[in-house]
Amino acid sequence: MRPYHLRTVLDQEFSSTDAGHHTPVMIWGPPGVGKSQVIAQVAARYGVPIIDIRLSQLEPSDLRGIPFRVGEHVDWAVPSMLPDARRHGPTGLLFLDEITSAPPTVSAAAYQLILDRRLGAYAIPGRWAIFAAGNRQGDRGVTYTMPAPLANRFAHFEFEVNLDDWVAWAYASGIDERIIGFLRFRPELLFEFDPAHNPVAFPSPRSWEFAHRALQKFSDHAEVLLGTLQACVGPAAGIELHAFISNLDRMPDLDAVVRGEDVPIPGEIDLQYAIASALVGRAIRAKDTPEAPIVHGNILNFAKRLRPREMGVMLVSDMHQAVGQTLFSLPEFGQWANAVADVMLYAD
Repeated sequence: MRPYHLRTVLDQEFSSTDAGHHTPVMIWGPPGVGKSQVIAQVAARYGVPIIDIRLSQLEPSDLRGIPFRVGEHVDWAVPSMLPDARRHGPTGLLFLDEITSAPPTVSAAAYQLILDRRLGAYAIPGRWAIFAAGNRQGDRGVTYTMPAPLANRFAHFEFEVNLDDWVAWAYASGIDERIIGFLRFRPELLFEFDPAHNPVAFPSPRSWEFAHRALQKFSDHAEVLLGTLQACVGPAAGIELHAFISNLDRMPDLDAVVRGEDVPIPGEIDLQYAIASALVGRAIRAKDTPEAPIVHGNILNFAKRLRPREMGVMLVSDMHQAVGQTLFSLPEFGQWANAVADVMLYAD
């Protein structure tokens, strides 16, 4: 399931704790695609705490608690990391990360916690949601087969890497527009992982964020930039990204585009992808300013001139995702829509 749809599932599962309809959710996926991040975003959207428990790092007693004698009986000290309404609040997320990397003795201790929401005398507060994530067995991580009794305690979803969802996140997160443009140009490199070769560095949503950081730190150090990009996303992808960035000096004057001047459009498709991503960045920076209608209108006029016209559709779609519905009120939007109506109607 793509992240955009998975967000709806997680939001509904979190909200359903109030009505008592919550089902624990398990997200499966390869390393580096953003499983943990999509869950953390739920807590951020609702402003609630998240308790992230890495089961692969625990012993069974870490969940069950330490026994101690009370008179003639033995009681258990509840671990402080488990949700407590007084200390953590009445609402929140319990996130069991790396659950497929937990040894069977630990996962067995989690059975009752997940299904019955309790361990012995301890009970998870009623308005806390339970989410979990882990790698699949073919992903070359340290994984164990999830026992059937534990698997049957979850609703299972497979995390699907999706470029459009990643691009929307990247613009909102301030990821370097050069990386966004490159991945629009080479979408198959958003995630390229071959577990048979067990690479050290490989392209993934997580490692492209590392590449973004490398560009901020090493763009002025030409002698090491290529090496740092390869260290983030792997040798082949690093070379391609470096070559893409090196050719951007042939881009037209984007300030002139924003001012509405008649700027020649380069024929090279890689430069067009770079221009499109950079103009979305300009649209975002102009959002909520007095100049926004002029800037957005001029970018729409430029998009109308792009060939192939699908390039303009991509530019406007990304811009709409980034700046919102105000785009539809601009007269330039209607002019652009009329110019690409046949593409919008008949595109597969």
